[in-house]
Amino acid sequence: MSSQQTVWIARHGNRLDFVQPEWFNKAERRYDPPLSEDGFIQAQQLGKRLENEKIAHIFASPFLRTIQTASEVAKKLNLPIKLEAGIGEWYNPHWMSECPETHPRELLEKDYPHIDWEYSSYLIPEYPEMEVTMMKRMAEVAHTLVNDYTEDILLVGHGASVIGLTQGLTKEYPTFKASLCCLVKLVKIDNNWQLELEGDTSHLSDVEEKVRFV
Repeated sequence: MSSQQTVWIARHGNRLDFVQPEWFNKAERRYDPPLSEDGFIQAQQLGKRLENEKIAHIFASPFLRTIQTASEVAKKLNLPIKLEAGIGEWYNPHWMSECPETHPRELLEKDYPHIDWEYSSYLIPEYPEMEVTMMKRMAEVAHTLVNDYTEDILLVGHGASVIGLTQGLTKEYPTFKASLCCLVKLVKIDNNWQLELEGDTSHLSDVEEKVRFV
């Protein structure tokens, strides 16, 4: 097993319901919005930022906005995307009135050819979910993934994912803000995880002024 490994953690780009709040009231899957136009630009800039990194595996939350963000990186690296529900959105009952419905396979296959449908999630969240349960989930999945995939990996999730996964590996609560399409870099050296990038947004041309999760 390699003594050094890099884990990249990214949040998805801007989402359509942040830009057009009225979208939520008419949407068939209201908790699974796509990226907004500027969100796609952010995702493309993330892909450009990571195109020369030695990432061997890409994992993404099964929500549309994270799949779309991960797809821009997958295009640059020519890698499949493994959909991992364990790094998915926090099923916070204050954010969601019911268990969120995500887009089914038949709607994703045509537009997102990089998805690896042979991959099965390690963990499936249950609604409703307390914060302590979500943080435990993120820690468990983070450790499972770095143990099973010892090369450099990218995890594309949500604001809660960025915080939870980072804390899960470092055992320290992150002090940075998990803004849209931010990037975290963790490097494992001799079994210790070192935080080298803390919610970095230097790859983005447009950064949100006020960080929001919902």
